[in-house]
Amino acid sequence: MSADFPLATFAATVPDLEGILIMAAPDTIVLVHGFWMTPRSWEHWVTHYEQRGFRVLAPGYPGFEVEVESLNADPTPILKLTVPQIIAHLEAVIRELPAPPIIIGHSAGGAFTQILLDHGCGAVGVAMNSAPTEGVRVVPLSQVKSTFPVLKSPANRHKAIPLSLEEFKYAFTNTFTDEESKALYERYAIPANGGILWGSVLANFQPGHQDTWVDYHNDNRVPLLFVSGSEDHIMPPEVQHSNAKHYKSDTVTEVKLYDGYAHLLPAQAGWEKIADEVLDWALAHAKPATP
Repeated sequence: MSADFPLATFAATVPDLEGILIMAAPDTIVLVHGFWMTPRSWEHWVTHYEQRGFRVLAPGYPGFEVEVESLNADPTPILKLTVPQIIAHLEAVIRELPAPPIIIGHSAGGAFTQILLDHGCGAVGVAMNSAPTEGVRVVPLSQVKSTFPVLKSPANRHKAIPLSLEEFKYAFTNTFTDEESKALYERYAIPANGGILWGSVLANFQPGHQDTWVDYHNDNRVPLLFVSGSEDHIMPPEVQHSNAKHYKSDTVTEVKLYDGYAHLLPAQAGWEKIADEVLDWALAHAKPATP
């Protein structure tokens, strides 16, 4: 097979020896960004995966059709966000696709990926440096420090809260140089919705299911890989491991740790290797789409 012929296309089109179409591997990847970020944070992953022959979508949250600079100038769309709105928007994008995609989410996007899989979306999922879903009560001190700019005041529940460059470096790029951190901060960083962050903190202390609830016993959920960076301050490895252990369903749930990586793992040197490894895992574990 020619190296120029995408594997995803080959798997979807070549009949087997009995003349029956081979069950198609996913040929589409959906990338879900986290808080303090926009789809721009996936820009290099989009190009990388497209070069491997995949269709790649990086949908923004509702109101995030504008660029980083516009959201920093006017954070009104950020203030209007709710988790149910975000999930409904992402579900609509995914359900319009002809076949279930690979879903890869980072940070809050990792929690959203878990919710989407629980709702029956996707062929397989990867949650990178994932925010926890409801019931995960591990709260490391570095996480408290990283989110303190938002959680230090209940009044922030009604605000869009930016991080300073120093706060961004601690939470996202603590293993990067100062020059790298500043460049990434200027290119990617936006404020985050204080109400959603406060709501996620209170999710374990309020009655009933909250916005980040998933059914940990859902046997119909497709395989899920947690990816964690050993140096992540805002979502440290213990958060990923605790989240994974909550799943009691008869489905594949694995955790992979990358030594030396901070929270903004998708932008750290060596990200290409990680992108390829998680894609290979996803293709190996994806629930095939029937023709």
